[in-house]
Amino acid sequence: MESHNVNNSLNLDMEKDQEQAFDYSKRAQWLRAAVLGANDGLVTTASLMMGVGAIKPDVKTMMLTGFAGLVAGACSMAIGEFVSVYSQYDIEVAQMKRDNGGEIDKEKLPSPTKAASASALAFCIGAVVPLLAAAFVKTYKVRVGVIVAAVTLALAMFGWLGAVLGKAPVVKSSARVLIGGWLAMAVTYGLTKLVGSHGMA
Repeated sequence: MESHNVNNSLNLDMEKDQEQAFDYSKRAQWLRAAVLGANDGLVTTASLMMGVGAIKPDVKTMMLTGFAGLVAGACSMAIGEFVSVYSQYDIEVAQMKRDNGGEIDKEKLPSPTKAASASALAFCIGAVVPLLAAAFVKTYKVRVGVIVAAVTLALAMFGWLGAVLGKAPVVKSSARVLIGGWLAMAVTYGLTKLVGSHGMA
């Protein structure tokens, strides 16, 4: 009898540990997705501002370009995430109906609305960085330097956070994020300047 009780207790402890591990895993995935979304907002908006600034260096044009990138990117991320998570939702509902005889546990289902909102918010957080960096600097060259510095600092932070959440090597992960962000800004700047200077005469 005592042995039976001990086994039941061990089983309950194991189930609790598994539930806690699952909850932590889900939270880590959400946080990592948020970091990636913020990184997308940061790089996309900064690259757009740098690219348009190569042709129209005035602060108003760069700020409007960045703001348009923020709105378009946030909407795109939200819609994409909503569609993706809703597809997952439908699959899990169908699976629950098969496994539980038609019963559905809504607490275990993903929320498309929450996922879309979180994705859009993360993108906006990243996109705000270059916008704030450029907002109060009138001189073009100084403005570009401030944007690059702010974006570099944010990229390093996002790279570090993504590595920690993904349990990846911090230095290598941060370096990849930094180089990728710099490359995106450089390519956008260079190609836009080339097209604007020679291809649209």
